[in-house]
Amino acid sequence: MARPRQHAPDALHAQVMHACDEWLAEQPVHGLSLRALAREVGCAPSTLLKLYGSFNNLLQHVNVETLARLQHTITSLIDDDPEPWLRSLARAYWRFAEQDCYRWQLLFDYPLAQEGELDQRQSDLIEALFTQVEASLKSYQPALDDLEARRLGRTLWGSVHGLVQLGLNERLGYWQGQQLKVDELLDQLMSTILAGLRHREAAT
Repeated sequence: MARPRQHAPDALHAQVMHACDEWLAEQPVHGLSLRALAREVGCAPSTLLKLYGSFNNLLQHVNVETLARLQHTITSLIDDDPEPWLRSLARAYWRFAEQDCYRWQLLFDYPLAQEGELDQRQSDLIEALFTQVEASLKSYQPALDDLEARRLGRTLWGSVHGLVQLGLNERLGYWQGQQLKVDELLDQLMSTILAGLRHREAAT
């Protein structure tokens, strides 16, 4: 039997991430296995275990890539005015989930890393995303203090995320025989939140 090809760790990692990307572009992670990935990249399953420690850790690296892609999507939204930026952010989140649904699903189906470098990388990316949202909210309504902005940022994300999740599962319901559209509901959500902020009295 021919011996598996030898791979440098960085090169092997790039191959594994590419193989995961191709898989998730077409189907959910549930059918993916360490053995299937090893076969795809031309190494033994034990080689991948040595590199990642476990299949779950391997998937956490995929989640890091997903968070980095989401961050890139958000940072590419260029607008100095917080209102159109926040509206664009909500729509971009929906498009990201809709266009890469299996990768997005993996991000929430598997718990994030709990310790070590992966945990720090994921935490840094998530915090950077929320920092941008909080800064935009405070720019829109300067009366918000840091804690209020942090709470509202999480509330906003939870609301947007819920609509996106229901939209992907086609569970948003119908109006006069037509399925309710995620984009329109996101716009209504943002209008409601921003209107409340606009009329908020400055703290004394």
